[in-house]
Amino acid sequence: MVKVLDEHERTMAFAEVAFSQMKSLRHTASPRNYEIWYVYATGYNPSLNKIINETLARSGKLTEPELEQIYETYLSHLKTTDRIDKVGARVLGEIDDVMNLITEALGMTASYDASLAGADQQLADASSHEQLVGIIEALASSTRQMRETNRALEDRLSLSKSEISGLQQSLEAIRAESLTDPLTELGNRKYFDRMIGTAVQTAIANSQPLSLLMLDIDHFKSFNDSYGHLTGDQVLRLVGMSLKHVIKGQDITARYGGEEFAVVLPNTTLREALAVADHIRRAVMAKELKKKSTGEILGRVTISVGVSMLKPGDDTDALIERADACLYAAKRNGRNRVISEVDPEYAAEQQGEMA
Repeated sequence: MVKVLDEHERTMAFAEVAFSQMKSLRHTASPRNYEIWYVYATGYNPSLNKIINETLARSGKLTEPELEQIYETYLSHLKTTDRIDKVGARVLGEIDDVMNLITEALGMTASYDASLAGADQQLADASSHEQLVGIIEALASSTRQMRETNRALEDRLSLSKSEISGLQQSLEAIRAESLTDPLTELGNRKYFDRMIGTAVQTAIANSQPLSLLMLDIDHFKSFNDSYGHLTGDQVLRLVGMSLKHVIKGQDITARYGGEEFAVVLPNTTLREALAVADHIRRAVMAKELKKKSTGEILGRVTISVGVSMLKPGDDTDALIERADACLYAAKRNGRNRVISEVDPEYAAEQQGEMA
């Protein structure tokens, strides 16, 4: 009983802190805001606490767009595991119900078989019309019961098939979310690792070209230092949006990690990949960054891009390493540019490493 009371008091204290924060900052007492401040009060999500503390220290408030951004970035994706567990529990429950019904049907089948066996002997021993009628009526009754049991089983199996099909779709949706970066809505690192491996194998098997772009946001740290992590998140979204607008079809886009992105271009030569890379670079630079909370114009974002193409004898790691080296060369040589493994800047970097 003491433990229950302690847990009650502890959670009520968290709730009190949450309501106090919403009241002092004049936030609406919506479920979303309550969840943000309750998690803040628990301290279980250090990243969320850090971004809230930084934002409050800088501006003394949290706007609705900032609250929405915090929720989407630091809380919404954590529900995926809970959803998988719930769907899994429903699937197991459905299987248990069907198995119980099948067990009952098997019992009825065994009983029906016994009735048939007994009737066979009774028919052999029957010596009157009345006995024959009784045996036939008993068989008819057993047959009706068996038919009703089979019909119930068929109906339940049909319902279960529909239910499990729906649950399967739910799991597919959750699986897709687990491979998606919640901030940019591009594929995440897990998605990238899975897709580039398949793409490289396909390119080798079909003797097709394949190119890789590695992109990095220029001076990203300065955005975070000057304007806070929420603005940094806005920069990441801007680049993600640009990639989604430019990259279509079979091409693969992902947030590789931090401020770095990757684009896999199947059946694409190096020259074609360079054109795509420059298109992305110009698309990002064309957008003006505006601070959501104040409307302040913060300027334009630029990216640096490294480009590599699959070579004979390559594996995935070698392809990524060369693209990364090209990206590093682009950073070292002025940023806001595209460099490939055939450019002199890349060759100079490689010679510098060997020296």
